[in-house]
Amino acid sequence: MLARRLEALLTRHWWQPGLTWLARLLQPLAALHGLLLKRRRARAQPPSAPPVPVVVVGNLTVGGAGKTPVVMALVQALQAAGWHPGVVSRGYGREEGAGAAPTLEVQPDSLPLQVGDEPLLVRRRTGVPVVVARRRVQAVQQLCRLHPQVDVIVSDDGLQHRALGRALEIIVFDERGVGNGLLLPAGPLREPVPHQLTAKMRMLHSGKQPPPWLPSTAVQRHLGPALPLQAWWQGDATQAQPLATLQGRPLLALAGLAAPEKFFAMLQAAGLQIIGFPQPDHARYDTAPWPSGTADVITTEKDAVKLPPALAERTRVWVVGLDLVLPAHWVTGVIAELSSAAPAAHPTPPSPPTPSTPRP
Repeated sequence: MLARRLEALLTRHWWQPGLTWLARLLQPLAALHGLLLKRRRARAQPPSAPPVPVVVVGNLTVGGAGKTPVVMALVQALQAAGWHPGVVSRGYGREEGAGAAPTLEVQPDSLPLQVGDEPLLVRRRTGVPVVVARRRVQAVQQLCRLHPQVDVIVSDDGLQHRALGRALEIIVFDERGVGNGLLLPAGPLREPVPHQLTAKMRMLHSGKQPPPWLPSTAVQRHLGPALPLQAWWQGDATQAQPLATLQGRPLLALAGLAAPEKFFAMLQAAGLQIIGFPQPDHARYDTAPWPSGTADVITTEKDAVKLPPALAERTRVWVVGLDLVLPAHWVTGVIAELSSAAPAAHPTPPSPPTPSTPRP
């Protein structure tokens, strides 16, 4: 409880437009953080040379910035262009104690405690091979051994995992931008924002452009239709309901996200009457987390993977996906860059159609 209160306090100060008293107080620690980052990079070994091109999708700030929706949309775009992608991830939230496998392939029926909620969501929504491991290099090696047809790998997070060689880095910002612009713990930045992008870097943003001195491409996010929890687990899209059909009824909005208020705001913008019910990021649900007697719950897919239908026997649970559209011209540029990294296998293809993340 104390840790959550401390996190909430820091978060309030990080995302203020100016420097608050707490941010100024923590600036010496942020400077020390910066020095340690420089020393670590200076001592780092050369990155691995993966057998296929790797695209790392990450963010410079702590908390959710929309990486996983970008990963899923990019995977679909690569599939549409004739590639055979796979995905690697750390698998945050999974148990990594004694007896846990160092690398693990995600199956559609894997348990979130074994593989993590986001990797399981990626596997269910895209159908591509997904491997989780603390060390991304090991995950890439295992993925290529198990699935030799994979010719490009997308890493969900791992921007700071410098041991993994990459053909391209995609840096994602949400509408909060860089906050106060300071490194941890004085601000939300894991590492300094670069002064300019290299040829191997791309930036995506939702909301206002962050930071203003770097070129960035805007992406559009929108909520998909609502699926009953049982239908979502079965992949039965025929039971999908437009969000408008849920208007006029009180809904408990369950969100175990780093920034649940973004989900709540999108639901309200869709005209839904909600009561926000935020949970910790990567929260575990051993029992139904909502109060007894709740009639209707609306939640995210990231939460749905941890909610077996048996938990919702007396409550109607609606699952809403966060869909993301990548601009066609941006996708074309990414594919051209990957094609140059693997010219023999993939000549530059024609422009793909504008992709969006598939429904389960």
